[in-house]
Amino acid sequence: MAQIAKNRGPEMRRPRNIDAELKALQEKAKQLKAQRTIQLGELVEATGADTLTIEALAGVLLAAVEQADGKPEAVARWTERGDFFFQAGGKKGSRKGTGNDQSGSAGA
Repeated sequence: MAQIAKNRGPEMRRPRNIDAELKALQEKAKQLKAQRTIQLGELVEATGADTLTIEALAGVLLAAVEQADGKPEAVARWTERGDFFFQAGGKKGSRKGTGNDQSGSAGA
């Protein structure tokens, strides 16, 4: 009889628990979304944008999104300013003195 058990062929794999895997992925996505929200809030504080009203901050962000669609050169300038900000340690004072206004163009 032991001989018969050996000749059954390969052992069957355990079926995947799709529901458990899906739940784990959903939980991970929820954690990543929460982490991103926290990081965006920290960025708002680090740049000093938390001193603006919610309406003003929303207006600035909406204007930036509109400009980003039509002016890739503005996005390039914003990216340079952002790189400088982070290289300087993300300090509020480092956001000033770059010579660029909100639209990303040189100030007069």
